[in-house]
Amino acid sequence: MSLAAAWAAIDERAAADFWGTLEDRRPGLLPNSEASLFFATLGSLAAGGDDRAGRAALLLVLGRAYRRYDLLPHATTVGDALLATVARHGPHPLWKAAADRAAHAVRRAAARIGDGPAWWPAQVIHHERPSPGIAILTVRPWRRLPHHPGQAVPVCSPRLPGRWRWLSPANAPRADGTVELHVRAVAAGAVSHRLVQQVRPGEQLWLGPPGDTGLRLDPHSTNDLLLVAGGTGLAPLRALVEQIAAAPAGRRVTLIVGVRAFVDLYDAIALDKLQCAHDWLTLVPAFSDDPCAEPAEQGEALTIALDHHRPDQDIYLCGPPGMLAGARSRLLALGIPATRIHTPATFTR
Repeated sequence: MSLAAAWAAIDERAAADFWGTLEDRRPGLLPNSEASLFFATLGSLAAGGDDRAGRAALLLVLGRAYRRYDLLPHATTVGDALLATVARHGPHPLWKAAADRAAHAVRRAAARIGDGPAWWPAQVIHHERPSPGIAILTVRPWRRLPHHPGQAVPVCSPRLPGRWRWLSPANAPRADGTVELHVRAVAAGAVSHRLVQQVRPGEQLWLGPPGDTGLRLDPHSTNDLLLVAGGTGLAPLRALVEQIAAAPAGRRVTLIVGVRAFVDLYDAIALDKLQCAHDWLTLVPAFSDDPCAEPAEQGEALTIALDHHRPDQDIYLCGPPGMLAGARSRLLALGIPATRIHTPATFTR
């Protein structure tokens, strides 16, 4: 049995056992209310088997948690409590080495992560299915999430505790504090599948600390914008449009929305409202596989975008790997300066 399989077999009673073990060894180190999520996240990191982006999300959340609760001086005590717990609930000969590696990685992460909450509980208040395999979730954090347009946040569901996945809010910060998340269910995405297919209004999620992706607007630039979105990569770019809408400053924005066919325009109503409200915004769909589309709208997103490119624009791209692969080199080959090209970080460093 692999370490990941041993971890998956551990049931929810282990979290209470972990907190009790930690309390016996160092009372008051971790609040009981936070112990279950902390244990699930730390165990997921130690068990491994995650992709690199998922590991980066785990390290961001845990790094904050260790700083928040001043756990770094007691990291050995925490690690020993984890080992004692898994030895009782899911024994495996590799746990010790895995826990040591996890502790080392968390120490390094905590050293470069700022202070603040490790996670924000948030209630799902709306769950829409505008297109097959896609959900739009509106959540209300119990306390305001300090996010900026273009950032991404780790998201975790109690249906899969300890499994964190990056999602980009589709909105600029709102007066009511709500956050809109666009999720596509992917074949190997256990978290995305649950968020799309199973989560319902009234349920709780956890949001981790926002992280920069390379898509935030330069506060010193007043250049016009060419935004190129593919699939749910639309979310952070729509947030940028909302940011401009709050303070237009004469900037013009062209948003290219790449999909296969008309039925895949899952956020069409919100986009239409934005375009009708702002004369500086031009919305252009790009249909890669829809013979009924207008000729000027037939093609993949970046090709259509280049028909609308002007030398004074900053270019922001976000979408699936297939869309982004080679996009930067293609733009550079056309003589577009690297400083004007913005693509999302992969969270794999």
